[in-house]
Amino acid sequence: MNLARLDLNLVVALRALLEERNVTRAGQRVGLSQPAMSAALARLRRHFDDDLLSRSAGQYELTALGQVLLDRTATTCDLLERLFSSQADFDPATETREFTLMASDYAVAVFGTELARIVHEEAPGIRLRFVQTQPAAVEDTATVLSGIDGLLMPHGVISDFPATDLYDDRWVYLVADDHPDIRDRLSRDDLARLPWVTYQRTYDAPAVRQLGMLGIEPHVEVSVDSFQLLPLMVAGTRRVALAQERLAQRFARSAAVRVLPPPYEAVPLREALWWHPVHSHDAAHIWLRQTSVRVGQMLATQP
Repeated sequence: MNLARLDLNLVVALRALLEERNVTRAGQRVGLSQPAMSAALARLRRHFDDDLLSRSAGQYELTALGQVLLDRTATTCDLLERLFSSQADFDPATETREFTLMASDYAVAVFGTELARIVHEEAPGIRLRFVQTQPAAVEDTATVLSGIDGLLMPHGVISDFPATDLYDDRWVYLVADDHPDIRDRLSRDDLARLPWVTYQRTYDAPAVRQLGMLGIEPHVEVSVDSFQLLPLMVAGTRRVALAQERLAQRFARSAAVRVLPPPYEAVPLREALWWHPVHSHDAAHIWLRQTSVRVGQMLATQP
């Protein structure tokens, strides 16, 4: 495939056609007349040797290849937009821009709040948008990173993408203040016999894998999709929960729970900011990464 021979405007037309499934609406969406969009469809059909859109019962349906191209085209357009919006210079005091970061509620609570405070003080025109981590972040990392500015995730879950370390944390356990069986410490037997509350996603995989290696199979009674719900599900029960220490200490101040160390040497947790290589030399993203590292260094000095 010779990329130099391709008309990249056809990528925009292809996305509109596949999403609208109507030549007229697709043309209106990208500012082309109906004849011009029909000509673009004809060129695309020749290129792919496929109809892409086929008429059925008076309306257009995607062919099998059209269905495959639907998600790929959206990802490609997002990546191209980010590529061509790259900047050689960036002045945070005067720029107006939005950065989208994907993160768990833990990362937003511990790191995102501090980042937002710094951005508020130093870059008044910059907007931060935090979105919840999705399974696709692990299953199809390249696609996810192509549509966002950064992913907050600890080491040990994804790899093969550029990243910068932010801060360290430790795994601890939460139990109710009035737990009838637990006093000042937990044993491995306690973890094996007591019911658990777990974060239902797998982004803490290294810590979960370690439990398996120790022969501990958690009896999961409740699972939630928010780390900040863990203390509410632990308080007043016999349950235990594995949580990050920085967040757990906040829990202890607002919920009837205690924070206890693991009865084993837990794997460390190092939170990092991951990004798509297309952003590596963009001045705006360099500023974002440098600011993120500075926030991480501030967290490292906090008890």
